[in-house]
Amino acid sequence: MLKQLFLFLFLCSISFGLAQERNQAFKTKKLAYTKAEIQIDTLALNPNSFKMYNFNNQEIDTSFYSFNYQTKKLLFKKEFQDSVKVTYYQLPNFLTKTYTIYDEKKIVPNENGRLLTFTENNKKPISVFNGLQTNGSISRGVTIGNNQNTVLNSNLDLQISGKLADNVTLKASIQDSNIPLQEGGYSQKLDEFDQIFIELSSKNWNVRAGDLFLENRKTSFLNFNKKVQGLSSHFNWGNTQKNDLFLAASLVRGQYARSNFTGQEGNQGPYKLRGNNGELYVLIISGSERVYVNGILKERGENKDYIIDYNAGEIIFNATFPITSEMRIVMEYQYSDRNFTRFLSYGGFQHESDKFSIGAYVYSENDVKNQPLQQSLSEEQVQILQNAGDDATLMNAPSAYEDSYSENKILYKKTLIGSTEIFEFSTDETLTLYQVKFTFVGTNLGNYVLASNNTIGKIYEYVAPIAGIPQGNYEPIVKLIAPTKIQIATIVSKYTPSEKTEIETEIAISNNDKNLFSGIDDANNQGIASKLNFKQQLFSKGINVQSFANINYIQENFKPIERLYNIEFNRDWNITNPLGNQVLIVGGLQFNSVQKDSVKWQTFGKYQFEKLDYSINFSGNKHVFQAVAKNKSVVFQTQTSLMKSRSDYSESDFFRNQNVAKYHIKKNYFGGSFRAENSKELLTQTQVLSNFSQRFTEFGNFIGRGDSTKVFTEIGYLARQNDSIQNNILQRVNASFSSYLKSQLIKNDRRNLGIFINYRTL
Repeated sequence: MLKQLFLFLFLCSISFGLAQERNQAFKTKKLAYTKAEIQIDTLALNPNSFKMYNFNNQEIDTSFYSFNYQTKKLLFKKEFQDSVKVTYYQLPNFLTKTYTIYDEKKIVPNENGRLLTFTENNKKPISVFNGLQTNGSISRGVTIGNNQNTVLNSNLDLQISGKLADNVTLKASIQDSNIPLQEGGYSQKLDEFDQIFIELSSKNWNVRAGDLFLENRKTSFLNFNKKVQGLSSHFNWGNTQKNDLFLAASLVRGQYARSNFTGQEGNQGPYKLRGNNGELYVLIISGSERVYVNGILKERGENKDYIIDYNAGEIIFNATFPITSEMRIVMEYQYSDRNFTRFLSYGGFQHESDKFSIGAYVYSENDVKNQPLQQSLSEEQVQILQNAGDDATLMNAPSAYEDSYSENKILYKKTLIGSTEIFEFSTDETLTLYQVKFTFVGTNLGNYVLASNNTIGKIYEYVAPIAGIPQGNYEPIVKLIAPTKIQIATIVSKYTPSEKTEIETEIAISNNDKNLFSGIDDANNQGIASKLNFKQQLFSKGINVQSFANINYIQENFKPIERLYNIEFNRDWNITNPLGNQVLIVGGLQFNSVQKDSVKWQTFGKYQFEKLDYSINFSGNKHVFQAVAKNKSVVFQTQTSLMKSRSDYSESDFFRNQNVAKYHIKKNYFGGSFRAENSKELLTQTQVLSNFSQRFTEFGNFIGRGDSTKVFTEIGYLARQNDSIQNNILQRVNASFSSYLKSQLIKNDRRNLGIFINYRTL
């Protein structure tokens, strides 16, 4: 019985091995139609095994194609709209292999035939650092002035590249300046290198250290980019099924922040940026900013839209991009937050095959609460944070402490006004005096005002409340910053059962702790978000028609790293303070013409319906239509949206329309544009329009000659009429007219000359 069992297992293993070998020899490929010959394979094929199938898996007759078994090349005889599939078997290796009794590497030709020779291997061993190349510079400079001390400046720029071994490459860059000007780095100490980058790489892996840029744009709920200092590694393997594994651990120098402001008429800047806690003087991480004006992303550069002073935290718009009072400016950036030592860890795994892919990502960023940097917390201050929970208004500590008298100090004494103990400026050295720090808390939110500002310092004075309403702006307190933590884990998958169908899913969970010192209010730390996307190709002959549907569900407590939707999502929906779980449903149709030489017009169109709900206080829907049509001479674009919403605060309607048309005549062109918005928000309680209601119409024309990417000249104008709330009525408030001339006269590798003139009346 045992022998029979062994025999059965032996036969099964042989059959499994033969089946596995047969499966390895069987090949399947998908091909798109082309007029040129297609190289199918480089190895010999079984002549009777080559077959071709259409999209419905039906075999295609050989009259539609020809296949050369000698060269392994395929040529289509007739045109195919959809892709085709070919299958074949490779001949076994032992049939096609070249056999010889001599080593081909040791045979050299001569006049009488082939001579068998033997040579010694004289290859020298490779030294580890022989393949490295270094270049760079070190500079020293002295600054001397009649109103300053002598200053010694130094700069280092070192580049290293080369091979450490046959399959291992080294790249390194070290840059340092004793005055870090934030051009490419963000050090805050003079003894730090401004920028260090080291990379070891091979075919299937790489390891990076130093100043790194971490980014994830493959998921919706874990969407971020960070400039950090640390270590990252990446490994990949697999041919038909690809696998990627990556890990990173680092110190975080930048924290995400966002600033919103309206442009001032004719004021190009500078505009000051702030931190998340209202910090006025922040150090912006270089290259981390994204600037949007009226929802459109702008470019940094002296010849672009704006420049930015990273050290001062200020942005200045160029003269070629005039700022008006009609511009909504939104900035996203990372600033150097040094309240606590902050760690970041990030990792993930991706698996991808022909029809299915899946990825898992984990992100964790948290402060080390026992390692404060810019603030030194006493035991009493830690106790305040422990009792505050997540309420930032309770994270305040008294700032006064006893100090010795000095003529060069601003000191205060304690006194009583009624039953209220206050601080009063005093120079009486016989009294107990206090050093007091006053913090701005907001207009009519404090009990102290700035009385005077002399060379020694600022003097604050108590002002009694009137009818219980504070009359000052300052308080003798210091704001405490609590250590925080945010963690996100997400799983994303994609399934394409056919070329016409695509399904995507994503689910994520977040853990956001606003105060690591306190367990109070931790019940709302965690939240869940999920997404389902579906696409289906409906028609593909002459014109492509595709349907799509998206469903997003986001719990109220879910906290992303950055924003989830477009930069003006709240304005598009007239959202003020949404509460509850969010559900966003999007569905629609999209079409575009198939690109062919016989088609004169290229067209694109899209309609989508959106439904947005917050479970507590908001519900709205929106219709969006956009279209593009162009040929060799004409380009036309249009986009229209209509939104209606209802909340416990108001009801709103929002209509938007944008159109652009352009006509080319050889090197000349002319065109026009039209934009309009009409937003009405009716307050539920009073039944009057809110101050957010507005309306405008704008039209313009332009004419030019040349290529806008090279040498060109363009002249045009824009006329706009603005309506706003006046006496509870939406009526005309101003009108503007702008005319401009812009030209690029010279543009080459050595010279660049341009002209921009803008004249505006309001």
